[in-house]
Amino acid sequence: MSSRDHQSETANGARSSARGMLALGAGAPPVRRVPIALARQFFQICTTAAAESIAGTGLTPLEVAVMAYLNKKLGQPNIDQNGLAARLGVDRNTTSLLVDRLEAKGLLERRVSPEDRRARLLRLTTRGERLQDRISPKASAGQQRILEVLAPPERELLLDLLVRVIEGNRSLARPGAGRRKRGSLQSSPGTT
Repeated sequence: MSSRDHQSETANGARSSARGMLALGAGAPPVRRVPIALARQFFQICTTAAAESIAGTGLTPLEVAVMAYLNKKLGQPNIDQNGLAARLGVDRNTTSLLVDRLEAKGLLERRVSPEDRRARLLRLTTRGERLQDRISPKASAGQQRILEVLAPPERELLLDLLVRVIEGNRSLARPGAGRRKRGSLQSSPGTT
């Protein structure tokens, strides 16, 4: 890239930034410099990388996340569905569907809690543990691929900052918030 091209690109980026936009590479649409727009695109990138890394397993990224949380080595086996839902950041209905699918595949089992006979504790089956051990390196590599554009100290800083933003706004972390109710034709205020 010539010096003139670089200056022009920098000037375009600066103009875009002044309007709350960040110009990316040539031909790419600008990205809005607001948390929700950035979070949405980051989520799309993460979801795509996760799906690509586990392709061929017959599992979705959320199913793999369930297995990671219940893995004996790194996770917390024997948690209930409500605890799992909170860790995943999804609603209880979605968690129930995930658990049902993994149980039907023979990868997860429910056991009655000794403390509360109404509660069911979740754990991976032996087959589920073996599959988790096999796909875990691929899933981790997919996540690391996302951060390769950053230097190692920047990766840690980004993760630290994301954790801080999430912890500082925990009261806003409500699965399903902002979705339209079924059958509702009107959009909520502030949505487009």
